[in-house]
Amino acid sequence: MLTRPSPVSVPASEQHWVDTVRELATGFRETVAADDAAARLPIDHLRALGATGLDNAFLPRAHGGEGLSYATLGTVVRTLAAAHPAVATVWLMHIGAAHALVTTSPEAAAAFFADELRAGKRFSNALSEPAGGNHFLASQQDADADGDGWTLTGRKLFVSGSEAADHLFLNARIDGAPAFFGVSIDDTISFPPIEETMGMRATRSRTILFERTPLLRSRLTGPPASGDANLITVGFAFLSIGIAESALDALTTTATRSRGGASLADASWVKQETGMAWVEVTAASLLAERTAWLADQRSVEAMPAATETKMLANEVAKKAAALAVRVGGGGGYLLTSPIQRIFRDAQAGALMAYSVPFSSEVVGGWALGA
Repeated sequence: MLTRPSPVSVPASEQHWVDTVRELATGFRETVAADDAAARLPIDHLRALGATGLDNAFLPRAHGGEGLSYATLGTVVRTLAAAHPAVATVWLMHIGAAHALVTTSPEAAAAFFADELRAGKRFSNALSEPAGGNHFLASQQDADADGDGWTLTGRKLFVSGSEAADHLFLNARIDGAPAFFGVSIDDTISFPPIEETMGMRATRSRTILFERTPLLRSRLTGPPASGDANLITVGFAFLSIGIAESALDALTTTATRSRGGASLADASWVKQETGMAWVEVTAASLLAERTAWLADQRSVEAMPAATETKMLANEVAKKAAALAVRVGGGGGYLLTSPIQRIFRDAQAGALMAYSVPFSSEVVGGWALGA
């Protein structure tokens, strides 16, 4: 895909992590179609990422990590998403949950979760609820008081990579207010049969049931430190950007294929619409990089910028994938074509909280109120 230099770059001291991920992503790309067809969690790929030390490197230095930049986070997610979107999604959820628990838990719990991450244990986010909708951070489920702590009976939805998880970042309502906990998988937690989705099937996103699951006061998290931006919120847009870039790559491969000496790339409408798609993907990329830059500056503007960027990137990915379908024609619908999978994967970002309609309303309110 055509590229241009960007004013936001990965720090030179962190570039080796990006190089490592790019090398691994080449191998991940080889299994993306099979993993999607089988709805198989790419756990070997996820473990390969962890084995490099990358997961631990994203922890703050105070907890034994390297405190890698948000610029590096975005580049890693974007690279993975272009090769294997399910790997990118589950990895982002994993490192985001682990980072949140390590940085907001009481000292003993934070040390425990940091050690668990270094040991190769897996983390997932259990936040979405049947009645939660777009307000997934404001739990609708009340935890019951139990001694010095609480217990939770209920369910969480769309928990990616949960079947391989050892620990969960989970929310519940305590005394009418939202609260967040670190919860280790035990026999009070069960997994009903998975309800497969059309797109992003290899994330194995599924429901989890809780039956008087202990919520320990010692694992009740606090608010993030001032200036800390959530890794998942910043990384979300880069998922869609990576998928959009893979759509443009698939489109280019199809359009430039010679058919009796001519190709679709010679058609004016293909050039025109590809040009607009490329500019839109580039614009979304620059907004995402600005968000990462703001997060690295510890600016309070980072999280609002992430909301703006996510909704644009989500829509741009859908448009790029739809164009790839038009250019691919009937061949793009065949299981042997990557276009049909990319098109399905491209829909996922707009559905992930906060959804595009919800984000648009919020951002519109900001703009009108300014």
